[in-house]
Amino acid sequence: MVTKRPEYRPRIGGLKTASPEIGERIKSPNMHDLGPGELAISEWKAAGLILPDFDIIRPYRLERIRCYLKKFDYAGIVLYDPINVRYAIDSTNMQVWLMHNALRYAFIPTEGPVVLWELNDCDFMSQHTSVIDEIRPAVAWFYYCAGNRYVEQATKWAAEIADLVHQHGGGNKRLAIDRCNHEGSAALMSHGIEMCNGEEVMELARQIKCAEEIKAMRCAIHACERSIETMYSHLRPGIMEQHLWSYLHAENIKRGGEWIETRLLASGPRCNPWHQECSSRQIQAGELVAFDTDLIGPYGICVDISRTWLCGDVMPTEAQSDIYRKAHAQIVQNTEWLRPGLSFYDLTHQSLQYDPDEYGRYGCLYHGVGLCDEAPCIYFPDAWEECGYDGVLQAGMVLCVESYVGKKSGGPGVKLEEQVLITENGCECLSTYPFAVNLLQKPLSG
Repeated sequence: MVTKRPEYRPRIGGLKTASPEIGERIKSPNMHDLGPGELAISEWKAAGLILPDFDIIRPYRLERIRCYLKKFDYAGIVLYDPINVRYAIDSTNMQVWLMHNALRYAFIPTEGPVVLWELNDCDFMSQHTSVIDEIRPAVAWFYYCAGNRYVEQATKWAAEIADLVHQHGGGNKRLAIDRCNHEGSAALMSHGIEMCNGEEVMELARQIKCAEEIKAMRCAIHACERSIETMYSHLRPGIMEQHLWSYLHAENIKRGGEWIETRLLASGPRCNPWHQECSSRQIQAGELVAFDTDLIGPYGICVDISRTWLCGDVMPTEAQSDIYRKAHAQIVQNTEWLRPGLSFYDLTHQSLQYDPDEYGRYGCLYHGVGLCDEAPCIYFPDAWEECGYDGVLQAGMVLCVESYVGKKSGGPGVKLEEQVLITENGCECLSTYPFAVNLLQKPLSG
């Protein structure tokens, strides 16, 4: 059962009553209240998409976390990763900055009140969500804020966390945490707290999406694909890779998207090997242009799809067409057979693959996706013994199906990727942006 706070209590730093000025500011809607905006919503309406209901998503996600806390016999979990915090309480604040500055965190007890530690004067950032019971001032014990007093501040932080575990753990002192420096771990252990792996809890909780989350993902994918259309409309000989890439950023943000995690766009010889970041290179007619969106779109949903285009009104070479058709065949075949019950081992060993001695490839065959790239990560057979792990596909999982093909001897390289929902009876490809017809057709001559 999800515990809900009776009402939002505006506070400055959690210690005193808000001033009238702060009180008035709290009445202003935040980005979650306002939604993605008219452009995105009108496009979704025209496409027949249904907006997600976060009053259903929030308690669903919280219950998923608590289910795994009970399974592992933990008293609760402390979350620092902004992606995990967002999943747990649907509240955000400077997410990218907080990925490298540990200043906002949440405590989710297996049973009891949910507590968020917030930045100064930022209580109002959570006025839209009802799953937070209390907001407190954050204790900063990373070096940027604490300097050489980080041990002192970590000791203060740990005492507060331990007190909550003792209050609501029912004698259980096993606490999961997703990120923690040594000083914090030592301080918690001094209170008799046993530190456990919070990443495992959150990755498992996030794997199965409810129907409302899939609605949010459909909207985010639609927004991403409209952004890709704009990027494609600006592809012409002479444009810089960075200039072309900027259209994806701008269009994503116009539709309520948030950020892009990588810079994976390359052209011509930079497409092989893969993983070149976009540059100031000018794209030439007749060159391939490959990219991977890796973006966080509306509602904080990750859209991770890849396409490869041919620049200019020209015919592809035989080598370009051959590599593209290989990548396309891999994507299609490795998507069509997906269904509940397939093991990760099966996916590793039975998917369509090319000779690794002849062709370069991507780092994995499949991976999960939700608020970011998520577990599972499905490796190639030669990596199974070293780092593979097993599991079973379940309805409600969303996978990205990956393909990169480029001869190790050189020549063109092609990156393709689809975002796929595992359904009760099979799978549904959620990404719909078309493949390059001109590259799928075999040239009449070399």
